[in-house]
Amino acid sequence: MEGLAAVVIGAGQAGLSAAHWLQRRGLAPWEDYVVLDANEGPGGAWRHRWDSLTFDAAHHLHSLPGLTLEAPDPHEPASAVVRRYYGGYERAFGLPVLRPARVAAVEHADDGAALLVRAADGRAWRAETVISATGTWDQPYWPHYPGREQFRGRQLHTHDFVSAEEFAGQRVLVVGAGTSALQFLLQLDAAGARTVWSTRRPPQWTHAPFDAEWGADVERRVSERTRAGLPPLSVSAATGLPLTEQYREGIRSGVLVSRGPLARLTPAGAVLADGTALELDAVLWATGFRASLGHLAPLRVREPGGGVLMGPDGVSVVREPRLFLVGYGASASTIGATRAGRAAALAATRLLRQASERAEAGAVVR
Repeated sequence: MEGLAAVVIGAGQAGLSAAHWLQRRGLAPWEDYVVLDANEGPGGAWRHRWDSLTFDAAHHLHSLPGLTLEAPDPHEPASAVVRRYYGGYERAFGLPVLRPARVAAVEHADDGAALLVRAADGRAWRAETVISATGTWDQPYWPHYPGREQFRGRQLHTHDFVSAEEFAGQRVLVVGAGTSALQFLLQLDAAGARTVWSTRRPPQWTHAPFDAEWGADVERRVSERTRAGLPPLSVSAATGLPLTEQYREGIRSGVLVSRGPLARLTPAGAVLADGTALELDAVLWATGFRASLGHLAPLRVREPGGGVLMGPDGVSVVREPRLFLVGYGASASTIGATRAGRAAALAATRLLRQASERAEAGAVVR
């Protein structure tokens, strides 16, 4: 079992940012820290996105520290762009990424002096600090509605979407109020599907400019919950929907007009809250994701309400000071992931330095 100063779990934007700053703060790759990634190659969650999500349609792709993301062909799939960029970033800085290494659990060491990170394949690492950057992609949220188990058509989540062309000529209900739902509706309509959009609340269109001030306000609102130990809101719930010209045209055409809440599914379709009955071939659940925290269950860091109580820096876990969360709450999107990675690395190295100083002082006293 390897003994390390830090283990980073996840090689998405937040994890790579954390690794970069650990290295900048003096930790040696492979000797002092490693990055464990469950994927077969670089790209984080982006490597799993559907090919029709092109670079120009992906919202707010940000550069990692120290290496600018050059603007590629806007029509290239965002998944390909990010895989290439993240892979180049790992090589440029010599980041110690181990893959595939899916983490099954993080627990306390028997002596209580460290944390143990256990991979699903049996490997384990003893770490003085752990930065968990697992994001949300592998935790798709499927809401429960009456009749969902009886529906005879196809059901899929954003997580499983591949191509709109699969639904040509079909009747498709899209459920969800985020930007993914908007993109699906437009693509499905262009591919010849007949779509209906259902949202629990009226779509939250916004004219606000997506600038630095807007981003800071979004982070503040999302962080208010995590700092109270409450489950985080999705970032999209705080941002609203940008009223771009493409979306305006979708509204004018009727494609991006919500029919209101869904009441239930039936074997042949669905019934909306206003009583409208729909015959459907498929339901696409664009209902978002939840934080991927199952591997942290042995540490018992959740509050009674289900959230994790975070410190004032937004990355420190109050119940376990050696654990830092990035890609959680406000940093679950590209808005704050890079900054959160840096904050976690600085907090972790500060904790390591304090522990070293205490050990040295104890040795002098003896």
